[in-house]
Amino acid sequence: MRPLTETEQKTVFEKLANYCTDLKSLIAPLDDGDRYVFRLNHSRVYYVRLSVSNLATSVSRDALLSLGTCLGKMTKTGKFRLHITALPILSEHARHKIWVKDNGAQPFLYGSNVVKAHVGRWSEDCPEHSGVVVYSMADIPLGFGVTARSTTEARRLDPTGIVCFRQSDCGEYLRDEDTLFAG
Repeated sequence: MRPLTETEQKTVFEKLANYCTDLKSLIAPLDDGDRYVFRLNHSRVYYVRLSVSNLATSVSRDALLSLGTCLGKMTKTGKFRLHITALPILSEHARHKIWVKDNGAQPFLYGSNVVKAHVGRWSEDCPEHSGVVVYSMADIPLGFGVTARSTTEARRLDPTGIVCFRQSDCGEYLRDEDTLFAG
């Protein structure tokens, strides 16, 4: 487990900036003097307390499977892909949100995009191609995606038009359980 390099950190922060309002709150010191840091192990990026990360240095890299919250994976080409395991952090700091009706939650959890007929409400002034967190009408985070249209364009869209492209959803825990945490 090692700290991210400057380019890796820039790539991770650019991806998180699409979804989060304030990145400073992710790395700000906590009340007890500790803080959260980003660490890389087996091409996975983890969000973990510094004190726990320091304790993990006594474990060899091969023996360490996971630590903290897995945010995503660095690809071989240097890009960063967010995993569904990052949903609690994204939902806590989300900039734009979409709430889907009960009839739209199941298709979303099975891997479909969000169509206008399934949207209960969404954040105002949401631009096109920005990151959104998808919630049920009971304010339970279901996943995240990228808006297909801005809020004003989506209002004029027909009911079968796609409003949000799915990036990840809670159904991935079941669909991808073999590969989600494996190298």
